[in-house]
Amino acid sequence: MSVRELEPQIIWNHFEDLNAVPRPSKREEKIRQFMIDFGKNLGLETIEDEIGNVVIKKAATAGMEDRETVILQSHIDMVHQKNADTNFDFDTQGIESFIDGDWVKAKGTTLGADNGMGVAATMSLLSSTDIPHPALEALFTIDEETGMTGAKHLNSGMLSGKILLNLDTEDDDEFSVGCAGGIDTNVSYAYQEEAVPADYAAFKVSLRGLKGGHSGMDIHLGRGNANLMMNRILYAISQTVDVRISELEGGSLRNAIPRESFGVIVCPQSEAQNVEKIFNETATLVKGEYSINEPSLEVKIEAASELPARMIEKSDLERLLRAVYTTPNGVWKMSEKIPGLVETSSSLAKIVFKEGKFISMSLQRSMIESGKMDVANAIRLVYEQIGAEVEQGGDYPGWAPNPNSRILKVLENQYKSMFNEDPKVAACHAGLECGILGKHLPSCDMISFGPTIRNPHSPDEKVNIASVQKFWTFLKKVIENTPSKN
Repeated sequence: MSVRELEPQIIWNHFEDLNAVPRPSKREEKIRQFMIDFGKNLGLETIEDEIGNVVIKKAATAGMEDRETVILQSHIDMVHQKNADTNFDFDTQGIESFIDGDWVKAKGTTLGADNGMGVAATMSLLSSTDIPHPALEALFTIDEETGMTGAKHLNSGMLSGKILLNLDTEDDDEFSVGCAGGIDTNVSYAYQEEAVPADYAAFKVSLRGLKGGHSGMDIHLGRGNANLMMNRILYAISQTVDVRISELEGGSLRNAIPRESFGVIVCPQSEAQNVEKIFNETATLVKGEYSINEPSLEVKIEAASELPARMIEKSDLERLLRAVYTTPNGVWKMSEKIPGLVETSSSLAKIVFKEGKFISMSLQRSMIESGKMDVANAIRLVYEQIGAEVEQGGDYPGWAPNPNSRILKVLENQYKSMFNEDPKVAACHAGLECGILGKHLPSCDMISFGPTIRNPHSPDEKVNIASVQKFWTFLKKVIENTPSKN
């Protein structure tokens, strides 16, 4: 069976159509045009604002004109990640999805269910001819994954709805009513390089096989950070041997837990055996510590075929290894108000040593503004102390729960009626667009929900087939039972 044959076919076919279009963050030209053509081909009013968000409007069906207009909101960009051994060009190729038991996955890449399932569900409502609904305003935002640019620069004059359904939550039994805000901390440091002596040995080092995942939703799961693991190993070697980095790179995207790190290191030929020994001993310790959470972790050192020309100067390497080692990462504070909720965190997402320049990218998240800035300041101070340049930006607010939400009551009652159980109502540690959208649409009653998705932002991303059916059935009922304008 192909993915297109799954039920409900209307959603899976729209999802596959989406996945045929490259849609990386900040390069959404193709997917924006795809959405514009989709709306116009249906004969629906289709608008694009100055930043590139697309709105498609559909009039209410007969008898539903007195209901509140509903904004259906999802983002059209996706995280592009692939395994190191996967040959794939995200700019030209469509995602290759397949069925694996109860799940749909992609071949060696991210699947794009985040937030493609929300987009596909909205497309399904827009293209349907037999589903009763109030007036709909489908808002497709750009660049959610790398800065929420679309939400920040939304032309709110395009929208009149008073209810907003964000379809970007990843458990089919959960409604999100609040989320964390975030800020990026980017570091750069120009280090001195030296020529590699002819009597030096070179090694290729690699660390791969980590689970990675979403740096908000998965930050509390105890998963390994490739950047910190590799740094720990190299620091251990540097305490005994004059090891140097020629080049090193780990991680890729600001909002994904780094899964891999690769590089080339050098040392005096006389110390080569000692370098291999300490590398392997430390790697064994790390793998032992993560044997439960990261069973697929692989750490390797092997002789390089060529000696590189340049290496980092020793004192600069010492400064940087120590700074990375002390960079806050993981859960900073748990919420005192909501049991089990991460309040504040940070993820060291990317590190590069190359051609005399060190860069790092990290993302701090918090449910409260002061907590976000607390951990962001801690990281800034670590790197300012070694003379690095630190830039903090991409700041976006959290979304405070509304205890008097009308649409929450509608969804709770509908869920209990359909599934004979109470849904989970919670805030999440991910950065949803609702916090930003609320500033543009202050009178909007907002809630977020969606199908069950696991391991977003990694090549292990998957969406549960049965949950898509559940989500679609529920969404249709919610749309049919939206409150009146009174």
